[in-house]
Amino acid sequence: MFARTSTEWNTQCRMKPSTLPDPKRSALMSRVRQRGTAPEIRVATVLRQLGIAYRLNVRSLPGSPDFANRKNKWVIFVHGCFWHHHTACKRATVPTLNARFWRDKFLANRNRDSRAIQELRRHGYKVVVIWECQVEDTERLRWRFQHINKINVTARPPRERRVR
Repeated sequence: MFARTSTEWNTQCRMKPSTLPDPKRSALMSRVRQRGTAPEIRVATVLRQLGIAYRLNVRSLPGSPDFANRKNKWVIFVHGCFWHHHTACKRATVPTLNARFWRDKFLANRNRDSRAIQELRRHGYKVVVIWECQVEDTERLRWRFQHINKINVTARPPRERRVR
């Protein structure tokens, strides 16, 4: 066995930026899932365990939320930390190759998300955003979803009690 200094290790083992041609890069990127991701499946499992009814990927609502219940007026977005650039998350890196493109893309994604959330709130929906790094803690997810189906008490008058 031989020992390497940290400088030797860094120069010899450093990952090189991808230099795939455009068609290959395009094919690689097309394999990135938009629906049915592992974080979405984990959220769906928690919702089912709590007995909460939902629809998947409701395209008729702004932003096509990952989970929605129109009757109770709530939506859940499950955002990938990389693609939606989760603030202060270690998964929200900016690729060094073509960094300006990626920064612009992340900014556009965040602006689009913000517009969709504002539009949904304007229509009276409760919006919950779950980040990819948060789905690992299922107990916290349960806690966040526990009261999602509760109807706002101030939205309707209290029922009159009948005296027997």
